Amino acid sequence: MTAQSPVLRLEGIVKTFPGVRALDGVSLTIMPGEVHALMGENGAGKSTLMKVLGGIHQPDEGRIIVGEQPVTMSGPLDAKAKGIVFIHQELSLAEELSVAENIYLGELPRKRFGLLDRAELETRTNRILDRLKVGFNARTRVGDLSIANQQMVEIARALTVDAKAVIFDEPTASLTDAEKVVLFEVISSLQEQGVGIVYISHRMEEVFKITDRISVLRDGQFQGTVNTADTDEEGVTHMMIGRKLDLSRVECHHELGEVALEVRGLSCGHLFEDVSFEVRSGEVVGFYGLVGAGRTEIAETLFGLREPSAGSIYLGGELVRIHCPADAIARGISLVPENRKTQGLVLGMNCRDNMTLAQCDDLKAGPFVAEGSEIAIFDQYRDRLDIRTPGWKQLVCNLSGGNQQKIVIGKWLSMHPRVLIVDEPTRGIDVGSKSEIHNLIRELAAQGYAVIVISSEMPEVLHVSDRVVAMYSGRVMRTFSAGEVTEDSLIQAISGIEPEQAA
Repeated sequence: MTAQSPVLRLEGIVKTFPGVRALDGVSLTIMPGEVHALMGENGAGKSTLMKVLGGIHQPDEGRIIVGEQPVTMSGPLDAKAKGIVFIHQELSLAEELSVAENIYLGELPRKRFGLLDRAELETRTNRILDRLKVGFNARTRVGDLSIANQQMVEIARALTVDAKAVIFDEPTASLTDAEKVVLFEVISSLQEQGVGIVYISHRMEEVFKITDRISVLRDGQFQGTVNTADTDEEGVTHMMIGRKLDLSRVECHHELGEVALEVRGLSCGHLFEDVSFEVRSGEVVGFYGLVGAGRTEIAETLFGLREPSAGSIYLGGELVRIHCPADAIARGISLVPENRKTQGLVLGMNCRDNMTLAQCDDLKAGPFVAEGSEIAIFDQYRDRLDIRTPGWKQLVCNLSGGNQQKIVIGKWLSMHPRVLIVDEPTRGIDVGSKSEIHNLIRELAAQGYAVIVISSEMPEVLHVSDRVVAMYSGRVMRTFSAGEVTEDSLIQAISGIEPEQAA
């Protein structure tokens, strides 16, 4: 193989499921040492294409070529043996085992008579962990690690083999900014070794920062490959969804109502302190800050998942005590959590049951839940939120990320809350569905809901919010109106710079 020969080629891949042509002649070429982004809306075919590459699905037509050799993948282990390594968004770790045992699972080094060579195992593992600059070692139990560090263990697996191509699927979804820097350094190191990188992400800023080329799928069809330097976000978005998105700041065109929620001097141990703000009916208040600023912890306290150490919460002017989520729900506070898959949904249940799960007791007819009432609720919010699913029997795990998020939102809207808190509303969602969620948030405000949006994405906060609360290290630094906030002032505030210092 010459230096300029591709490390991986997918040619004319076709995959059909009953009633659905998931991939329609898709081709992809990965060169040595390049970072190649694969983009598309949820449901565009990215996951199916990667499952074909990993041997989970066999293609109906087309072929896979590694180096210059056509291959058939019988499964992920076969793909790994051929030099194709996957780092999945969904973690696949054994929490009771050590970091070393997880990294080399199935390939543990052995001594005579088949005994485990633990010293060699830990030496190899720590060598890899040193490259990743992580704060744990080979003996650490995986279940004791944060989600972000568990993601780094997944990445470490890719460094155990002589990889020809490494596929990263939303690798930064659970990483802090500091951990992202380390990840990008690892990717750069793999590039220097001539490894081809396939980078699947919805985060445009990352794609334009680290990739060389971008390939786009839409509805299972290949839309083309462009050099990253020769395009922009608008161009890629148009390839993905076939239309232009309006990402300008949304102006409020309706009258705001009374104060629905007021928080005074709220504190929760060392997580946040002396937090005060209010949200009016018909208003969207955005919370923005760095990881560890206390945004999610405030939401969890308002929803009764944490006990405040000081401060007061008022709903409609009335002082309330919230000790648990049941108290919050009864008083009209709902929370769409940060991680919809682990905190907001039961992935093995159908759409209807997920939608009505929080109000089963209210839907009982005798000892049983009234199925007709459940279906009526599902039908109402499927139409209202434009949830795209064949019907209520569809398992939630089979929906796109955007439609899963709408199921969670619908679950809480069906409870008729006063205050809706949405934490990271578009995490892991493609740009087209992201726009739909943003429009939905604004529509809910126009209908009179008091909405709190917590987001790590500055453009999102600026786009949907009437006011923005900037947080730093558990404190509210400033509260901006939509008319006065700028990117510079917001960055200064979340960095702990007081207004007089900035001036």
